[in-house]
Amino acid sequence: MMATVTGVRVLLSLSRSLMMQQSFRLIPLKLASTCLSRRLCSISSVSKQPAHPENDSLLDNLIQMGVDVKMVRQRQPGVLRKVLTNEKGLTQFLQEKGASDKVIASIVSRYPRAITRSIEHLKQRWKLWRNVLATDAEIVSILDRSPESFFRSSDNENLEKNIAFFISLGLNNKDLHRLLTIAPRTFSNSVDLNKQMVELLVDVCADLGGKDPVQFTKTVISKNVYILIRSTKRVKTNIENLRASLNLNNSELLALLQGNGVEILNLSNEYLKKNSDTLQQKLASLGCQKDDTKKLFISYPRILYIRTKTLNTKLDCLLKEGITIKQILEKPKVLDYSTQNIARRLQELQRVGYDFKTNGINILDSSRKRFDAKIGKLAALSDN
Repeated sequence: MMATVTGVRVLLSLSRSLMMQQSFRLIPLKLASTCLSRRLCSISSVSKQPAHPENDSLLDNLIQMGVDVKMVRQRQPGVLRKVLTNEKGLTQFLQEKGASDKVIASIVSRYPRAITRSIEHLKQRWKLWRNVLATDAEIVSILDRSPESFFRSSDNENLEKNIAFFISLGLNNKDLHRLLTIAPRTFSNSVDLNKQMVELLVDVCADLGGKDPVQFTKTVISKNVYILIRSTKRVKTNIENLRASLNLNNSELLALLQGNGVEILNLSNEYLKKNSDTLQQKLASLGCQKDDTKKLFISYPRILYIRTKTLNTKLDCLLKEGITIKQILEKPKVLDYSTQNIARRLQELQRVGYDFKTNGINILDSSRKRFDAKIGKLAALSDN
């Protein structure tokens, strides 16, 4: 309390002092204010200037390498102001691994911080990747497609720990190969972040009455290599939405998540819910019962990937040709094909007098070669 009172007294004293100065020395105060204003403006103008200009020598080297400097400025401009970089060492290292000059230039253009990695770091990281991948060419291919996956993290110890963690889950070398090839960012995650997703999957399995959470987790990761780069919030919310919107019991949801349904956990929460709701409304308008819709989701969960407008167009296209909704529900994979492909096939089948009511719609879900061969036979029969 005394400290507060003392502080207030000090402030009052300073206030009275300033008032007296304003009464007797107005001009000096104005001058001081003007000087202070000028100094602030001077500081402000200096702060607008970049602390360090771009490294001209580095710019010349990058241009000679064929790097898109404009892209570098957009993505990681701070790299161009560094005094010490390793673009020449990186180039030589990647060339020795089989990367072409064009690939190297593309890698640096898209992930400029690659030139800040030391040779020792590159060698160690490459060795760790080779513990999973069979050849240098495979690594070069991944770097060409996703340079961030290799250069984003400078923590080789974390990469090594992640590999050991995935092996402890029972993932074999084939699984690790797919993870590193298709979703390499998984290995840039902290081990703790990957553990959080694994813990969530273990809990989901237990909550749904699963008998083997470890096997469940392994299966989910093997079937959906992207799951470890999704947030636990997204995955948890999608599981809850699936259960609620489809009215799935525990065993049905568990089977869906261990099967093809696991991939739809990648979708954003909003997209999944919107597609689920609108599809149910569309099917209801076509006379489908809730059980029919549920069976469709379970047998063909990829239908939730298809945009609402696109799906409606495909359904309308098929129904217009006399195909029933029941036939579509029994053979939903026909919806995998593009709208143009479906329309073209329907047109060709109509030309040869194909009867969907008698012959079914399996022909729509066949390879291009088999479809063309079938059309040829039907056309020959109609000519006779």
